[in-house]
Amino acid sequence: MHAATHPLISGNAAALQRFAAAGMAQLSAADAIAVDSHELLRGQKAVEIKHNGAIYRLQTTKLGKLILTK
Repeated sequence: MHAATHPLISGNAAALQRFAAAGMAQLSAADAIAVDSHELLRGQKAVEIKHNGAIYRLQTTKLGKLILTK
């Protein structure tokens, strides 16, 4: 996916520049981008995230906190 159309960083110009400079490779911790939780959840209470062959669940609580479980 091209950086300019990446749904999680398309509105962040600095992140776009780092993403492009990294050749769309994984960014280091120093280059970590901030992603608004609303962009990840897209109106849902939970989403599944695939990482290294495992599926994680990111969900919101009634108090507005986030919980990540495997």
